[in-house]
Amino acid sequence: MTALAIILIILLVAADQLTKLYALSVVKPNGMMTVIDNFYYFVYVENRGAAFGMLQNKQWFFVIVTLVIFAAFAYILYNYKIEGKLFFAAFVLVIGGGIGNLIDRIFRGFVVDFLQFSFFSPVCNLADYFITVGAVLLVISVMFCKKNIAKRERKAEE
Repeated sequence: MTALAIILIILLVAADQLTKLYALSVVKPNGMMTVIDNFYYFVYVENRGAAFGMLQNKQWFFVIVTLVIFAAFAYILYNYKIEGKLFFAAFVLVIGGGIGNLIDRIFRGFVVDFLQFSFFSPVCNLADYFITVGAVLLVISVMFCKKNIAKRERKAEE
């Protein structure tokens, strides 16, 4: 299961970073591109904050928070036996999205956002959607699938 998670996370990070490279090379020079008229647009934004532009220019704060979240997931995976597919999907999506945005914060100093729907005004990126869907799946998994998460039995070394 670990190998599958690593492969999926790598694929999500690659998809996120490739779309951001497209945004930097094609969308940025144009500023905005209509994909589906009155519905879906590419709008280039350099996000130096969190969701909805909160906490502008606090990049190292976001790096630390991301690393703490990664550590929490690692602790859960090490100490608990996770059997639920929802939790697995949530883990992969949150970690993949988190790494995608972490790469931007460390190497660019901002997160590249460029996806905008007419009915949802914030401009986002694939990593943001991965994190959001993963968080929703995590809540569902914890609320409704508790029987799939059990404390891992560790045998004492003698």
